[in-house]
Amino acid sequence: MADQIPFLFDIPSVTELTGKIKSLLEQNFNDILVEGEASNVKQSANGHIYFTLKDSGAQLPCVIWRSTVQRSGINLTDGQQIVVGGDLQVYAPHGRYQLIVSLVQQAGIGKLQQAFEELKAKLKAEGLFEDIHKKPLPKFPAKIGVVTSKTTAAFQDIRSTLEKRWPLAEVQLYHASVQGINAAPEIVKGIEYFSSRNHVDVVIISRGGGSLEDLWPFNEEAVARAVFACEIPLISAVGHEVDFSISDFVADTRAATPTQAAVFATPDINEIKMLVEDLFRRVELNTKGAIQYFKDRISGLAKSHALLAVQQKMMHAKSDIHRLTDRLKHHTESLQKNRQSALIQLRHRLDKQNPNEPLEKGFVRVWQDGKWIRKAPDFDKENTTELEWYNSRVKLN
Repeated sequence: MADQIPFLFDIPSVTELTGKIKSLLEQNFNDILVEGEASNVKQSANGHIYFTLKDSGAQLPCVIWRSTVQRSGINLTDGQQIVVGGDLQVYAPHGRYQLIVSLVQQAGIGKLQQAFEELKAKLKAEGLFEDIHKKPLPKFPAKIGVVTSKTTAAFQDIRSTLEKRWPLAEVQLYHASVQGINAAPEIVKGIEYFSSRNHVDVVIISRGGGSLEDLWPFNEEAVARAVFACEIPLISAVGHEVDFSISDFVADTRAATPTQAAVFATPDINEIKMLVEDLFRRVELNTKGAIQYFKDRISGLAKSHALLAVQQKMMHAKSDIHRLTDRLKHHTESLQKNRQSALIQLRHRLDKQNPNEPLEKGFVRVWQDGKWIRKAPDFDKENTTELEWYNSRVKLN
């Protein structure tokens, strides 16, 4: 008869052993990255993607749930060399493990991502991200410096937004590449240019969206340290809402888009106009109220008979009070006129800066391809033309 196993200890069941394996793997292999080739890619009827990640020596079953597919727009095919990230999960009923994927990138991006995380951790440990170093943005900037490529849509978005919100500001562009091997040194020079001359009130560094490789110049350590050393308040606006760069963490303010950077940098001229109007009315009401208050107070003092002993003295003082009333009224009215004149001058100045004032007077603005055609050489007879009046637009074929 074959030897029997001595029952010197409790022998676990399959379920118990699998549970221990599940606990061990899932606790120690979460939020991991792994690189390999995608194969046997299949999408189920309910939208989940199942595939195998393999290399020359092993295979790893993977699944991407439908919610992740819809959110990330993942389009996976067989043969792609990819880096995936996620959590390892053990499916006890089948005794198998699989990777629950939450991230898919082309191979090569993983190394950049690793470099990103390493530099981020290094600079954070040095304190470059601390709020104590963040400089406040000016409320009414007169000059705005922009470091970006003059050919990018990002600069056009910034400039058009500034023209609408705060046309009083002067925009100064430092042209720098925002992609490629020369981009980081040029961005550094642009930041140092504005910082050393100290002739602008705020600096914006920006570019539009792109891949991690496209945005990489803004993840270079040299750029991060130039941002930190900048003497001028600086806004970093790199990519789209979901994109984060090292410069975003170091900058005084991070904007999700170039347009948002222009909004953060300036007040709205229309809101300022309304504020001036409100202050004008408040000054007018307060001044009239003060005049009436002093009139009532002086009148009350003149008529007071609480102390009969001083009645005779008050009779003599009455004429002095009237003279004081006249002087006070004259002084108050003069002060009111001066304040009203100053506010009227400010309101006229703001009205002159209104870019739509010519339209309100009956002029027409010509647009082509979303651009305001200001000069005859810029007009393309073959292109679609749009005419803008004060209250409407008409498109001509």
